[in-house]
Amino acid sequence: MKRKLTYLVSKVMLCSFVIMLNSCALFKNIFNSSENDTLRAIGNAAESIAKATEEISPSQEYYLGRAVAANILTKYNLAQDTSTEKYLNAICQVIVLNSKKPDIYAGYHVGILDTQEINAFATPGGHILISKGLLECAQSEDALAAIIAHEIAHIHLQHSVKAIKSSRSLEALLATTKVATSSMGLSDLTNSFGGAVEEVLTTLVNSGYSQSQEFEADKTALTLMFDAGYNPYALLDMLELLEKNTSSHSGGFGKTHPAPSKRIAEAQKNLKKQYASVDTTRRIPLGY
Repeated sequence: MKRKLTYLVSKVMLCSFVIMLNSCALFKNIFNSSENDTLRAIGNAAESIAKATEEISPSQEYYLGRAVAANILTKYNLAQDTSTEKYLNAICQVIVLNSKKPDIYAGYHVGILDTQEINAFATPGGHILISKGLLECAQSEDALAAIIAHEIAHIHLQHSVKAIKSSRSLEALLATTKVATSSMGLSDLTNSFGGAVEEVLTTLVNSGYSQSQEFEADKTALTLMFDAGYNPYALLDMLELLEKNTSSHSGGFGKTHPAPSKRIAEAQKNLKKQYASVDTTRRIPLGY
């Protein structure tokens, strides 16, 4: 029998606090550092990135994700709310520690975007950014877990990486990374990434993932939640709230995700097939 999640979260809080501090530093310094190791890693990886049929390595995925996150953070500011960020990173760790991918190249990092827009992003390599507006929709810890699990699912399923691999800009990426030098800062490198980063940004911020990918991420999120001891039915809570709160908005989830009604119908089918015995009413109260 699974332990109560409040106990799990308290047990993971200490290590998550360290992770959270690293997350703060990661996101706050994502533009400013002139990371020679980053430049060397990307330069060395250029040849394999250029081949769409080859797997992108975990380190390549991480550094590409940093560049994408840097671009997202030119549009949104990070919220200065360390206690909530610590809490979200603890939930994230509970989920990933019970998943098939508990460890990735540089770990999972959750940050909060200081905007009332209802949205969330997961970049390659473990960067998860959730808006204050979306967090305010959650009415239980399970609902927060549903948000985070959905974004973790995109990372595990490599949906952003698939956008890069299918991009016609791979040749341009090869050319720009080959000429990168140690005198370039991370922001300069982000600009030089050109089409490859733009491809992911277009997917995350403008067009969104395909309907099948969103359904796949929801289905994977149900498994991630259940395996971590969270109630998978809380995903329906979030989708119903999104349906209520995004219908009058042109941006955010309403712009980059399929209609919540379609996702609700698909999630209900998956829940009925796999989680019929779960108590649909059980929820863990919010921890903040």
